[in-house]
Amino acid sequence: MDVLVTGGNGFVGRHLVDALLARGDRVRVLALPREDASSLEQRGVVVHRGDVRRPETLIAPVHAAEAVVHLAAMMDVWRPLHEYAAVNVTGTENMCRAALVAGVDRFVHMSSSSVYGMDWRMPVGEDCALCPFPDPYPVTKTRAERVVQRMITEGGLPATIIRPDQIFGPGDRLHFARTADRVRSGRAIVVGHGDNRLPLVYVADAVQGLLLGLDHPQAVGGTFNIANDEPFTQLQFLSAVADAIGAKPPRVHVPYRVAYGAACVAERMPVSRYTWRRPPLTRLGVAFAGRDVRFAIERARATLGYAPRVPLAEGIERAAAWYRSVPTTGPANVAPSPTRISGVAT
Repeated sequence: MDVLVTGGNGFVGRHLVDALLARGDRVRVLALPREDASSLEQRGVVVHRGDVRRPETLIAPVHAAEAVVHLAAMMDVWRPLHEYAAVNVTGTENMCRAALVAGVDRFVHMSSSSVYGMDWRMPVGEDCALCPFPDPYPVTKTRAERVVQRMITEGGLPATIIRPDQIFGPGDRLHFARTADRVRSGRAIVVGHGDNRLPLVYVADAVQGLLLGLDHPQAVGGTFNIANDEPFTQLQFLSAVADAIGAKPPRVHVPYRVAYGAACVAERMPVSRYTWRRPPLTRLGVAFAGRDVRFAIERARATLGYAPRVPLAEGIERAAAWYRSVPTTGPANVAPSPTRISGVAT
């Protein structure tokens, strides 16, 4: 199969490209004009330069592709809503339209479990109403889903929507590395009691879900949660990270309301509001860490045959092995990226 992967040079994208190549697919990747994709080119991946915000740059990448996996998204940067929307909403619509014109056989859109919001008291299934947390990333991912759904209904796009939990694993510089940096430096805190369950999925299982969306005949037109339904609390996660990197687990507990209030203040500080510098604490970050959120995967199990293969504790060990192997770059062990448009999205 000839597969175009947008965001294929990002964290999830590189793992997906590896899986596609391993099974013999022909892979092409859409990368930004100035993005370093030399490691992909050295492996025989065809790299097309373009931008999902510019429809004219999508014609060549999509031409003759049999399938598209759309991972490209803006996330984890402190930017205004309209910039997020340009990538995550308009960019998704541009990719859908390009795929329709090219006549692809399958279009897989990677959404995010964040479209559900954070206020559920039960495992959340795909039929639950979308109520995204008021933050540019979940809000625009929700709007992007509605674009894909409209394209399925009105345009006949053979699309599947995959909603993964928070993805982590080797190469995850945005979430796992930042958590490990804080734990290692002794700056990590426990939000609340720490007994809340975290929505996590190891990257190989997220890729499994994407491939099932790409291949399974019953996936077309469907939406599927891809998660690990193993109960794993905030305290268990932080303790496992600490143990895996040889650090002490955090002992300081901050009440949820106090942490959330501090995040509200941090987001309103002039340095955050007027210079667009990311605050040290955000409401979304506190909500993710401190609320009990679970997602049901019965539909993916029954329809696609999906099943998590990597226990979360083992996934943390694998991610920590990678983390220990990369050079230390200070408190923010994150690869520089001016816009953070990549295949990293949850």
